[in-house]
Amino acid sequence: MRLQKLPQNSAVKICSISHQRFLNSSPVNDDFVSKLLDRRWALSSPDAKINQIKILNSNGGRLNLNGNISFRNITQPCLDEVKKNQSFPSFYVVRDDLLHPLVNGNKARKLDALLPLLEDNAVTDVVTCGGCQSAHTAAVAVSCAERGLKSHLLLRGEEPEIPTGYNLVSKLYGNVVYVPRSIYAKREQMLATHAESVTGCDGSIIWLNDLMEASLKNHAQGQYRNFLQSDPLESLEKSRKVVIVNEGAGDAVALLGMIRLIKHLSESHLFGKNEALKIVVDAGTGTTAVGLALGVLSLGLPWEVNAVMLADKIDGYKKKEQNLISEFLNSTASAFGKAPMGEKNDGIVNWAERRVPRKFGNILKGEVEECQRIAQQTGILVDPIYTLAAWNLAADLSENGEERTKVVMLHTGGTLGMFGLAQRYRSYFRNHEEGVEI
Repeated sequence: MRLQKLPQNSAVKICSISHQRFLNSSPVNDDFVSKLLDRRWALSSPDAKINQIKILNSNGGRLNLNGNISFRNITQPCLDEVKKNQSFPSFYVVRDDLLHPLVNGNKARKLDALLPLLEDNAVTDVVTCGGCQSAHTAAVAVSCAERGLKSHLLLRGEEPEIPTGYNLVSKLYGNVVYVPRSIYAKREQMLATHAESVTGCDGSIIWLNDLMEASLKNHAQGQYRNFLQSDPLESLEKSRKVVIVNEGAGDAVALLGMIRLIKHLSESHLFGKNEALKIVVDAGTGTTAVGLALGVLSLGLPWEVNAVMLADKIDGYKKKEQNLISEFLNSTASAFGKAPMGEKNDGIVNWAERRVPRKFGNILKGEVEECQRIAQQTGILVDPIYTLAAWNLAADLSENGEERTKVVMLHTGGTLGMFGLAQRYRSYFRNHEEGVEI
């Protein structure tokens, strides 16, 4: 097995210097972004449906679980409507949950640049990891199967008695191995060890950061690789080329899909580049929030990104932010040279506490009913682990925020996870008044 150079820790060592450099010299330049995004994508278009949610009943500027708030979905909103002229508070929802039947939300965006990169470099296998109901591993499994690649999915914990939701999707499309939590805690070592077992004697492990850097250099020099679908029988005879994708696709290449989305949303027929905007997203690994904020900063937009912290504390998210920016800087600097200058003195993401903080993965009594009420009133399904937190923050900001500032929630998908929750929290999915499950 040939092991190509390790990127681990290289970004970590310089993260504080690179992060500060980026904040003080951000690339506010349309040409820079155009070059960065001049590549092949998995999504044929960055477009997504946009809905407007009007809050019909207010209760002191706060939402609660007692049903005093109701919503109305405007499926074809006027995006240039001035907020101060609206009769009711409202926010917009970018419906990324509708991008693909199984690969949707931020999962599709994070794989948008990554998947063509794997194809262009003749990768044969992908190793990644996640929780038992990981939407990320399911997205990788489906996307790899669509492209003739093999996915190897390391899932934390024990195999459920009845596979359902994203766990079932992962099992159907990929090669699943359940890993004890004590081993999973050392993710880098776990992924590397499993990747070595996949490569065999004459295979090799290729690092995503190396692929991204080489890709950006080729594009900067005007060299484009034309990908041709390989013959499946021919690929069986080749040595394995294995790529490790971090948990939740927490890699710098995943940022490009988010930057592409921001550029699209800033088009004049959508939200434009001049009005203030508050973007709201739920944060698991935090990669999506950092990517969105990089797009905002790179294009010099008067927008801010607000991310609800779900899986870590603020210090952990800030460290992740620094490391991703460092990886991004290293890759783009080698391809495009010194970035254009701009001004920024603080962090690029507003990390926000969830309304009722709790251990990641737990849901509180009443939250399933809240998701049900939102679904019945708007036709939009959110889940109590991730997207409900973003929905609540978006509603709060729209009620309590500045008069002319629009609020836009990115729906990160993940709704198949409700099937797993229905197994784990059966009592929460039962209508006790009528004695039947909802």
